[in-house]
Amino acid sequence: MKLACTQSDLNTNLSLVSRAVPSRPTHPVLANVKLEADKQTQRVSLTAFDLSLGIQTSFPATVEESGNLTLPAKLLNDIVSRLPDGEITLDDEAGEANCTLRSVSGKYNVRGMGIEDFPELPVIENGEATYLPTAAFIEGLRGSLFATSPDETKQVLTGVHLVVKQDSLEFAATDGHRLAVVETTHQNADSEKEDRSTSDIEEFEVTVPARALRELERMVGMRQSAESLTLHIDQGQVVFELADQRLTSRTLEGQYPNYRQLIPRQFERQVTLDRRQLLSALERIAVLADQKNNLVKCTIDSVNQQVSLSVESQDIGSGRESMSAQISGSDIEIAFNVKYLMDGLKALPASEIQIQLNAATSPVILTPLGGLKMTYLVMPVQIRT
Repeated sequence: MKLACTQSDLNTNLSLVSRAVPSRPTHPVLANVKLEADKQTQRVSLTAFDLSLGIQTSFPATVEESGNLTLPAKLLNDIVSRLPDGEITLDDEAGEANCTLRSVSGKYNVRGMGIEDFPELPVIENGEATYLPTAAFIEGLRGSLFATSPDETKQVLTGVHLVVKQDSLEFAATDGHRLAVVETTHQNADSEKEDRSTSDIEEFEVTVPARALRELERMVGMRQSAESLTLHIDQGQVVFELADQRLTSRTLEGQYPNYRQLIPRQFERQVTLDRRQLLSALERIAVLADQKNNLVKCTIDSVNQQVSLSVESQDIGSGRESMSAQISGSDIEIAFNVKYLMDGLKALPASEIQIQLNAATSPVILTPLGGLKMTYLVMPVQIRT
């Protein structure tokens, strides 16, 4: 194998795939990145796979001799990221898994391994591809990923539940204390693919691990591309493709909760206020919140059309903030985990939001006024008197 490429191309693509390298590999070769050079296509492919999440990408290079090998991901990343801008050449000795990197500043030799034991990324051969608009997909992830559970014992809740419909995408995430649901449309898919993606699409749903979706979000963000995202799905496996990049992941098994049943349909109280003002007040007052329960009390005053926030910690002190709002319904005092409230407000993409609620112990719904169709449900915390 012998090739030349730019430091920038190699560094960018290596950083991307390295995120699928396991921190504690079950087999030595899994700590490596597979590098394949193709003289015919004049491209270099990089692959990393931890047996659950796999990332593959390719980029153009000047390939004199085709070849392949695997190299230690961390070591290679550490070297390449520190090399100066400009051309890098890579070549390996015939029959040996040793790679020599040369740049304008020096030469490095890295001992690797053959590709024989490196596992192949799963390939989904059955079923048609579904084409999804990248902008709508990323919009859905940004409005839902934050609400997934970090608790691995609640396995199905550690992912986002994706429902692909005829003309829309629905994203849902919950950790048992809060729920985020986002609905976006298919309409900005590539025109040449739109007929196949929306006219006769068969509705399906799948739960994808949050980790894989965060890497997908990062991958799409790096490209800033208007191309459609291609989705392939089969039993226990999902594959996303974007131009010359590919991400594969296992799906999460188990029945996802019927989250639509959790959202109340009627409300006794309604509050409309400025999202940024509320978030800023919460960020200020949260510094005084008790670290044990992270509690903030919210007093809704319909007479004075005002919402007041207060926190009290025996060891630190107390604080209070007030702001004007449009309020209908009777007064109420209710408490929340301040982090849950702030997370939802950061994800709601609107200048004004609506808060709908019933009792101090029943679910509260936050929605943006205009823009993205998003519902954020948060459970209040019972106030002990």
